[in-house]
Amino acid sequence: MSGNDNKILGVPTNIITGFLGVGKTSAILNLMKNKPDNEKWAVLVNEFGEIGIDGALLDGQRDTKGSVFMREVPGGCMCCTAGLPMQIALNQLLTEAKPDRLLIEPTGLGHPKEVLQVLSSQHYQQVLSLQKTITLVDARKLADHRYTGHDVFNQQIAIADTVVGNKSDLYCSNEFEQLQQYVTTYGKPEARVLLSKNGIIAFEEFEGGSELDEHKGHHHHHERKPIASELPLPESGVLKAMNEGEGFQSVGWRFSASKVFDRNKLLTILMQIDAERMKAVFITYDGIFGYNMTPDGLTEAELDDCNESRIEVIGHEIDDDLELQLLNCIV
Repeated sequence: MSGNDNKILGVPTNIITGFLGVGKTSAILNLMKNKPDNEKWAVLVNEFGEIGIDGALLDGQRDTKGSVFMREVPGGCMCCTAGLPMQIALNQLLTEAKPDRLLIEPTGLGHPKEVLQVLSSQHYQQVLSLQKTITLVDARKLADHRYTGHDVFNQQIAIADTVVGNKSDLYCSNEFEQLQQYVTTYGKPEARVLLSKNGIIAFEEFEGGSELDEHKGHHHHHERKPIASELPLPESGVLKAMNEGEGFQSVGWRFSASKVFDRNKLLTILMQIDAERMKAVFITYDGIFGYNMTPDGLTEAELDDCNESRIEVIGHEIDDDLELQLLNCIV
């Protein structure tokens, strides 16, 4: 909310976190449906890869133009370099939007405790009013040590005021009980545990203050380098970028708007990608489409608009031939 001399004061702020592919973007899109018509909301999205897809996916699927403001921080954990990339993007977003609510989606591979530290620092104490931190979890992953043994996965549980077992329609009989037990062991004493499908969470779950934990996350600093999403496209109209960390690698491409794709060929290739996560927006002769792939499958959604085609793949090993396959889809 804005103060008298245009100061931004006490903006209700939620962190929505969770591991790769758990449905954070879907949860934000669903939450936007609860936005009162007279309010302006702001969304700060962080991505592990450098290409930046979430902004285009969120922007292209919503019907709240002019009242929801977006900003992205691609290229890994946004709290690195003493939180500088995050603070710059957040300050710009707050100044531009003067929002009535702020939603922050850290990357599924980021360090949420440090994001929380930046937001609860003295600089933001009057500007932001930290509300509940929501962590989405796919309870089926509790049987996989690659998740339960991952520090980021456990940090996400540890900072949550509410843990949401998303994709609950795909669970076996005792997986929700296993999630409850896991949160009892690793989460806050008062953390709520809920079930949801398709990222649909009641708006009431986002309201109310967060129980801040004074435990400090580990400090890690990375040199700030130019991010591929910010660079001008080369003459070829194709730009590739790679990133690595937390046991995963990402590879992504940007394609100029003049490169139009064959949708059928594209779908065939996207369905064959073997990775933990894939997101994309493509300009095709059939229109503009957003793609979202998790181990549960690939979804396609028609979008209103986008400036260029982009794709980002995150996994442990990514096929070297993917670029050539994508180029072969250009008509």
